[in-house]
Amino acid sequence: MPFLGLGAHVLVALFFAVHAVRSGQERYWLGILFMFPLLGSVIYGLTIWLPEMRHSRHGRALVGGVKRALDPSRELREAQQAFEDAATTDRRLRLADALLASDRASEAATHYESALQGIHADDPDIQVRLAQALLECGHARRARELLDELIRRRPDYRSNEGHLTYARAVAAEGDRAKAREEFDTLVGYSSGFDAHAHYAQTLVGWGDTERARQLCEGALAKAKRLPPYARRMNKPALDQLRLLSKQLANANAVTG
Repeated sequence: MPFLGLGAHVLVALFFAVHAVRSGQERYWLGILFMFPLLGSVIYGLTIWLPEMRHSRHGRALVGGVKRALDPSRELREAQQAFEDAATTDRRLRLADALLASDRASEAATHYESALQGIHADDPDIQVRLAQALLECGHARRARELLDELIRRRPDYRSNEGHLTYARAVAAEGDRAKAREEFDTLVGYSSGFDAHAHYAQTLVGWGDTERARQLCEGALAKAKRLPPYARRMNKPALDQLRLLSKQLANANAVTG
């Protein structure tokens, strides 16, 4: 039994080590994780992984998935009521997240902008979420400018969501060379598949169906090697990739 426990600790440490490398964390984390697998994993999970999951699309989807399935509008109602009871910054952000998830990006952007006040004026996580909302409501240029300024001021800041939003904004502006560069980097280190799905859709829009097909096939092959819980977490993106792959295969069969 002790050997099984030790093995689990090592596996968790390896998981976090891979996350640290892919997300661009400081290299000293690798030393902490491998020298102290159990304690290092606890510290890394609490200080790096859990906060990132909380503010990532995957994390919010995991936490709120059951609630949305049972009552799709429940989170928005509860967030609105909580904000009306006390208009704190945390409650404003919760409401903005709920609005964005409900395809009300313009309203979400207004709340994110209002949250960027006082001690939160330079909060990079809020700025990333504002950029997402701006992009979703058709303001790609403003989203890119916001993230360009964030990159200039905080070159050490890392955010998968921010990077994906930036790549999408660049693509929406028509800067294909820069968009390819950003998307290629993203799919190289992303642990999820949102970047793959957005990149494949973008490539189809550009008429590069062969690259899109290769990207879909590669992502789906990678997903098959993942444990079931990881596939469930990435189900929306994987479903998009499967559908697009099927559409591309059918189109190729017709033209062939």
